[in-house]
Amino acid sequence: MASDSLADTDEVVHRPDREFVESTNVWEFMQAYDIDDYDELIDRTTRADPGEPASGVDWFWDAVTDYLDVEFFEPYDRVRDDSRGPQFSEWYPGGTTNVAHNVLDRHAATGVERRNKVACIWEGEPVGPDGEATEIREVTFHELHRQSNMVANYLDSRGVGVGDTVGLYMPMVPEVVSILYGCFKVGAVAVPIFSGFGVDATATRIDDAECSVLFTGDGFYRRGSEVRLKGTADDAIDEAGHVEEVVVYDRLGTRGGDAGGSEGAGADDHDIPWTEGRDRWWEEAVTPHDDAFETRELDANRESMLLYSSGTTGEPKGIVHTHAGVNVQCAKELYFGFDLQPADRFFWVSDIGWMMGPWTLIGNHHFGNTVFMYEGAPDYPEPDRYWEMIDRHGITQFGISPTAIRALRKHGDEWLEGHDLSSLRLLGSTGEPWDPESWLWFYEEVGGGDTPIINISGGTEICGCFLMPMPIQDLKPCTLGGPGLGMDIDIVNGEGESVADTHERGYLVARDSCPSMTKSLWQGDERYLREYWSTWDDRWDHGDWAQKDEDGFWFLHGRADDALNVAGRKVGPAEVEGAAIEHDGVNQAAAVGVPDDTTGTAVVLYVVTEDGFAEGDELREEIRELVGEELGKPFRPREVLFVDEFPKTQSGKIIRRAIRGTYTGEDLGDMSSIENPDALEDVEAAR
Repeated sequence: MASDSLADTDEVVHRPDREFVESTNVWEFMQAYDIDDYDELIDRTTRADPGEPASGVDWFWDAVTDYLDVEFFEPYDRVRDDSRGPQFSEWYPGGTTNVAHNVLDRHAATGVERRNKVACIWEGEPVGPDGEATEIREVTFHELHRQSNMVANYLDSRGVGVGDTVGLYMPMVPEVVSILYGCFKVGAVAVPIFSGFGVDATATRIDDAECSVLFTGDGFYRRGSEVRLKGTADDAIDEAGHVEEVVVYDRLGTRGGDAGGSEGAGADDHDIPWTEGRDRWWEEAVTPHDDAFETRELDANRESMLLYSSGTTGEPKGIVHTHAGVNVQCAKELYFGFDLQPADRFFWVSDIGWMMGPWTLIGNHHFGNTVFMYEGAPDYPEPDRYWEMIDRHGITQFGISPTAIRALRKHGDEWLEGHDLSSLRLLGSTGEPWDPESWLWFYEEVGGGDTPIINISGGTEICGCFLMPMPIQDLKPCTLGGPGLGMDIDIVNGEGESVADTHERGYLVARDSCPSMTKSLWQGDERYLREYWSTWDDRWDHGDWAQKDEDGFWFLHGRADDALNVAGRKVGPAEVEGAAIEHDGVNQAAAVGVPDDTTGTAVVLYVVTEDGFAEGDELREEIRELVGEELGKPFRPREVLFVDEFPKTQSGKIIRRAIRGTYTGEDLGDMSSIENPDALEDVEAAR
């Protein structure tokens, strides 16, 4: 597609001044290695380096372990063994390490000031009569270290060791951090499961991973109500099997005083289902254990986490991450892309069950930085909850999805008034393409017009980013900057030929591996190769449509498999949605392609309106005409349907295939990633 599709994003709106540029971590790195500018930085870290026998990828991932102080118990023999091709690169062979050593142990063992630094600030959702939060906790690295050791000793006492899987179906409380790190310590494979999943989705993951221990909670708070977890966990275990012991964290006060606190207490003593001999409270299972544990030295390629990514059809994909790989990738991205400084307080809206949860924790804690966690909804008790928390806790980096920003923007600018957001140094986003209007609102109203938006894209498969702006770059609305450091990324056409420099739209691919790239899939190599490496020889097919403009800025246009092929012409749903959002009455939009006897595929557009606009035929026709003017008459929606909300993942992605399947009556496939399943009823009723 010609570059005119980028017309609305063609103006540079952010230009960092020289003082800021020269204060950044990435600038210091460039000076250390005699790199003059951004283009040379990307070439040096991603491509062949003249005068060096190794590629830029090998040079960078070797150099960065020392530069970022990624510690190995035993040094690696070489940066990687790719004798089996990029599909099965073995990174840092011969080395031994452990994520827990790098993110926790060394901070707790280094001086009073460092071990007493706050590792996690947590805020619960409930508020008092005055609207102020009633629950705020601060956990130091010393306290987190002690609790993680207790978790490790508990797991060890249950015979859980290297390579065994442990499920985390937990509310977002600080204890999830100690569980994750306790698993790392003993060499177990942590299996985070989104706390919003229902029975089937949870059971599928427990069954596939064959978890023998599951950590869960009685529940959590969401929009002022209790959401119960334990019953769902029990039903999932009944369906999946495998689980021999369940550790229950008392978030809601279910256990209370001494009631039901003795081991073996029956269900009558609890307000939740209880299985004697299997279920134990956190206070009984974990806290009695010793708070000292010697973290195990593990092969650099030993599995650390099993994260699940929902497939379009069939079972979710089990993404396998290693200790060295996930550690160095997360550290690299937070340090360079988000310019971590010692006093920073980092908040990314996510759940431990999604990639961004572990990414945030590992990347920040590698440097001994502070992470902020919030339990509840963004609009409870009012739509200014995020702005209130940024002000109250002095948040310096704030990450959120475009869809969430669109929803918050709908509430109006007045909710930002009275909140001091000047602590923000960088903004972040991921999950889906932006529309320019919402990007600019985030930049100007939340960021004050001088805070860069680090808009990133990668995935669970790499626990990191293929595309990521550097804070030293100019920015156009919606851009993703360019390739991440150490990431050899390209845009190709259907024949696998690069079209990045011709500014055409094509498929986003990786031409090489990186240390955090999934170590095959839990289900085996066959599915792994088919899903990612079968489209072109030695090219990772990421499945996104991408484009690089004449000024070198990279953009995404949504998933390639969501393409709308209307009368032989293809367009991405994001482009249709972007055109619709230009109407003052449209807050959010979701475009899907449906069968049509004349054109093969027709566009159906679902719309969430702005307040004050009447849903009806007049507005429908205005939106249809606007899209037709922007993209051409063939792409004018056949129907415009109004809804209150879209089905979304917890991270804010609109699940278009669920919308399309609901419209056409098709089998929806794996719907485990939906946070708000009731939205499907809204979509169906819109017909």
